[in-house]
This record gives sequence, C-alpha cells and structure tokens, in this order.
Amino acid sequence: MNELIATRDAFGQALLDFSKDNKDIVVLDADLAHATMSCKFQDAVPERFFNVGIAEGDLVDTAAGLAATGKIPFACTFAMFAAGRAFEQVRNSIAYPRLNVKICGSHGGIAVGKDGATHQAIEDLALMAAVPNMVVINPGDAVEMRAAVKAMIEYDGPVYVRLGRNPVPVVFDEKTYHFEIGKGIRVREGKDVTLVATGALFDIANKAADALAEEGIGAEVINIATIKPLDKELIIESAKKTGRVVVMEEGIIVGGLGSAVAAALSEVCPVPMRYIGMDDCFGQSGDAADLMEYYGMSVENTVKKVKELL
Repeated sequence: MNELIATRDAFGQALLDFSKDNKDIVVLDADLAHATMSCKFQDAVPERFFNVGIAEGDLVDTAAGLAATGKIPFACTFAMFAAGRAFEQVRNSIAYPRLNVKICGSHGGIAVGKDGATHQAIEDLALMAAVPNMVVINPGDAVEMRAAVKAMIEYDGPVYVRLGRNPVPVVFDEKTYHFEIGKGIRVREGKDVTLVATGALFDIANKAADALAEEGIGAEVINIATIKPLDKELIIESAKKTGRVVVMEEGIIVGGLGSAVAAALSEVCPVPMRYIGMDDCFGQSGDAADLMEYYGMSVENTVKKVKELL
C-alpha cells in the first residue's frame, strides 16, 4: 500500500524547505494558514509571512506589489476564493503585467466535501487556464507537488497551483522523478485506450488501468500535472497509438483539461473520447469519497467509459 499524503501537506513542507536557500521567497495567506499548510512557513520564518486576513483581493494585490520589488510571493487561500473572489485582481494585477506571483489554491475540486458547492472549486483550473500568461499546475501526488514548487520558484512569471485537501497515494519516487512545466508523463504503456488524468484523478486512472488489465484491456496512463501549457505532443502521440481517449479531472469538464485535450486532438488526431468529471453542475454537501463516487470520479465509471469506447 502506497503512503497517503495530501498535496497541500507536501506543498507546505516544500515551501519551507526551499525558502531556506532563497531569501526572496515570501508567503501571504488570507487567514487560512492551517488549511493551506502555509503555517509551516509561518512558524519557521514569521518575518517573511503576511496574513492579510479574509481579504483575497488585498492578498493578490499585495503579492503583486512584493513581486514588483523582486520578491517571489506565494499567495495562499482556498481555490474558490483565489480563482473566484480575487479573479479580477489575478487577471489585472498579476497576469496582465506578468508579475512573478504564485497563486496557491487549496481545497480544489469536489473533495472539500461537506463544505458544499460554495467552497468546492470545480472551475478553478478552467478559470485560471483562460487567463493569458498564466501557467496552471495540478500535481497528482506529494512527490510531484514538491517538484512542482521547486519549478515554480525557478519559473519567472505567474503560476496557479491547485492544492488537494485529502491524502492521495504517493506514486512517484522522489529520487528519480523530474518535473518540467508543460510536460506530461506516460506512466503506463497501453494499446487499447489512453487515460489522461490530472490531480487526484491520477490515482483513479492507475487503479482503473489495473482493473482493465485484468480483463485484457491495455490502458495507457498519461499524467498531466500542467494543464497549461498542455503537453499536446505526448497526448497526440498516445492517441494515435490507442485510438481512444478518456480524460479525467476533479472539476468541471467545460474549459478544463477535457476541453483542452479535445481541442488539441481535433486539430490533428480526432478520436472517440469520453470524460470523467463534473458535467455542468454544482456539487453537493457530503463525504468526499461519496461525492467522488456520486459524480462518477471512480474506477468503476472509468472502466465503464472505456468499455463504451471499445
């Protein structure tokens, strides 16, 4: 059994670790440090931590000002507030002048659970991907999150990263894993169908591939941690081989990874496709695991979608 670690926990630890050698890193939070796990940084380096309170527009604009002075600000809050409440400030104060701000949205997706639709950021990836100059990252496990934080620090420009609330299996080996912005990873070879997954659905894709293998169906698994820029080359190469694609994301399909993959394939390699994700609806309040099952983000539904294609 793989170790279970929430990507928000890996984010908080990585931020603290990398900040020791880079004094330009500063962290801002909107009174949610224990939820975003920026509290690890706050406890260790309080002089470089700023709690702006429940004022997300101020969070983003303050981060923009710090970036303009040469700092590398990580602005942390719930994904719903970062992508929703502060959208105008993200667009006009950060993306438009292309400032070096890292926007960190915790509790992204449906798995916020009992907090309900108002706090379930199912459209954050789609919203941020639509903003010019914005890089959008959604790591699939703790190792990938740590590597992504390092890449974000080294990248000069605005980045949005989604942090997951709930523990997910650690799949990658920290000693061998390499993260590169804009590059996906083929983690499993297959000939019958391609599963393109991001974030928490990466684990579901791996388990679905195991289940399909037991029935003699070869599923190729592609992990896409960078929603934008998208690794079109890898996806097209896989689709040409398998001829069928299922896109898997914990969020709204329209404007998200599903739309991006469909657009990329339609240009040069149109193939039959299916989607795992939210289909034009808000979430409900409930247990995270139950909600994932209810909205079809499950191994069983993935296997069903693959069989529809076959």
